[in-house]
Amino acid sequence: SLLADLAVHRLDLIMADRPMPAHLSVRGFNHLLGESGMTLFGTPALAATLTGDFPQCLDGAPLLLPGEDFAIYGRLLQWLGDNHLHPRIVGEFDDSALVKSFVQGGTGVFAAPSAIEGEIVRQYSVGVVGRTSTMHARFYVLSMERQVRHPAVLAIIGRARAGLFNEKAPDT
Repeated sequence: SLLADLAVHRLDLIMADRPMPAHLSVRGFNHLLGESGMTLFGTPALAATLTGDFPQCLDGAPLLLPGEDFAIYGRLLQWLGDNHLHPRIVGEFDDSALVKSFVQGGTGVFAAPSAIEGEIVRQYSVGVVGRTSTMHARFYVLSMERQVRHPAVLAIIGRARAGLFNEKAPDT
């Protein structure tokens, strides 16, 4: 429904974790904002129970996964496989706020983009279990414009690139 609203200009942009699906009849454009490595988080009490260096400490550890609809889902499973890790999956969540609530309760470790690491640590009182730059989350702006000209959209893109991905903001 968001893409339909974008197509009829009820929305100027959509921020997403993946490009617009190619099979849709909506003719829109994907603008990559940036990408970020991933950080794995857990409560200090849970982190204290993990043994070994990162990422091997995740082998057998309780893990909370994003739902299959999240772009990072497949990347996370691939990364675990590449590192020969077999965590104990204790839940899959389609709601990122819900997974963070389970993390606060010490239920398991979860992954989120390193670009928002500081905010997650402050907001949810969790600690960093480890970081990886070999698994990435990508962020896109979807719009109906091939070259974005709308001043508000340009400002959002510039602020996101400069604030989250430490890129030089474009002249607007």
